[in-house]
Amino acid sequence: MKIALVGTRGVPAAYSGFETAVENIGCRLAGRGHDVTVYCRPHMVERRADGEYRGMHLVYLPTVADKHLDTPVHSLLSTLHLATLRRPDVAIYFIAGNSPFAGLGRLFGIPTAINVDGLDSPRAKWGPWARRYLRLTERAAPMLANVAITDSRVLQSIYRAWGHETVYIPYGSELEEDMAPAGDGSDPAAGGAPEGDRHRDGEGALARLGLAPRGYVLFVGRLVPENNAHVLVEAFARLKTDLRLAVVGDAPYAGAYQARLRAGGDDRVVFAGYQFGRAYRDLLRNAAVIVVPTEVGGTHPVLLESMAAGACIVVNDHAPNLETLGEAGVSYRGDEGAASLRSVLERLLADPEAIEGHRAAAARRARTYSWEAVTDAYEKLAVGLAAGRKGRG
Repeated sequence: MKIALVGTRGVPAAYSGFETAVENIGCRLAGRGHDVTVYCRPHMVERRADGEYRGMHLVYLPTVADKHLDTPVHSLLSTLHLATLRRPDVAIYFIAGNSPFAGLGRLFGIPTAINVDGLDSPRAKWGPWARRYLRLTERAAPMLANVAITDSRVLQSIYRAWGHETVYIPYGSELEEDMAPAGDGSDPAAGGAPEGDRHRDGEGALARLGLAPRGYVLFVGRLVPENNAHVLVEAFARLKTDLRLAVVGDAPYAGAYQARLRAGGDDRVVFAGYQFGRAYRDLLRNAAVIVVPTEVGGTHPVLLESMAAGACIVVNDHAPNLETLGEAGVSYRGDEGAASLRSVLERLLADPEAIEGHRAAAARRARTYSWEAVTDAYEKLAVGLAAGRKGRG
C-alpha cells in the first residue's frame, strides 16, 4: 500500500511525541513492505539529501514559520501535493487542527484518518481565535476524516459523549532490550530540536550536565505553560534535598515563559536543552524520580518512555496520565499545584524502597505498550480504509 503521514514536523523525530510516533510507525510500515511517505517541514527537521530515512520517503514542502500558520500552511500544501502527485491509498493526518485538510484529502478521493491526540484547544499558548478554531476542528474531526483516532480511552469517552465513535490506538514505547545502540541512526528522538542543537551521545551525558546517577529529579517536555515545568520548578525550590533538577526540552514561540522558568535563581536547576538518543535514554535511566506534570493531551510519549526505562514516576492527576500509568507510579493533585507535588516528592525521596518498587512496576507496565502492536493497529486501519470500510475499535 501507499501510505502518507501528514501534519507533523516530519522525521527524523526532532520535536515532540507526534514526530516520534510517525517515525516509529512509519519505519515499521515501510519494513513490512508498504510505500510510506512522510511530509516534512525543512526548518524543523534534519534534511536528507536523498529524501529517504529508515525506509520512508521524505517530502519537504515550505511553510510559514509562525506559531499560528506553520501547521495549517504546511498541511494544506501537503494535501495538495499528495492528492495531485503522490495519490496514496490512505493518508493519515495528525493533530485535530488538521481535520479540515483531512476532509480536503477525502474530497480528492483519498481515504483519510486523523489522530486527534489530546484536546489542543485548552492550551495556554493559544489566543481566543485560535481556541475557537481548534474547538471546531476537534469536534469536526470524526466527520471530516473517514476515521478519527484517539490515543486514550478517556479521550475516546469524550468523543463518545459528543456523539462520535473513534478508533482507540495508543502510543507505544521501546522496551529497554529493544533500544538501538547509540550512533546507528535508528533511534527516535525525544525532547525535540532542529539539527545542530542536539545532544545524542550517551557517553558523558550526565557528567556534561553536572549530574550524578540517582542524583536528580527529571522533567522532559516542551517548555510551554500547560506542561507545567513551572509547577515542578516551584515545588523543587521548596524541597530540602541535595538532588538537582534537570529540565530537558525547549519550544519555539515561548520565550517569555522560558525566561520565567530561568528567573528563579536556584543553582540546583539544570536547563539541559534538547537531548536525544542514548543521551536522552541515559537521563531517563539514571533519574531518581521523573515528574510528568502536564495537564493536557492524551497518552504522553515521555510517560511511556519513562516507564520503559524503569523509572520512578510522578504524574499530574490528569485523567489520561492516570490511565497510562495505572498503579505503576504516583500522582499529585493538579488542582493543588506545587504544594501537592512537593509533598509527594518529599514522601518519595524519604522512602528508597518505595522508589525501587515503583521502578519495577513501571518496567512491567511498559510491556503492555508496544510500537509493533501500535503499527499492527494502524496497518489494519489503513487496509480497511483502502478497502472502503470505516475502521472501528
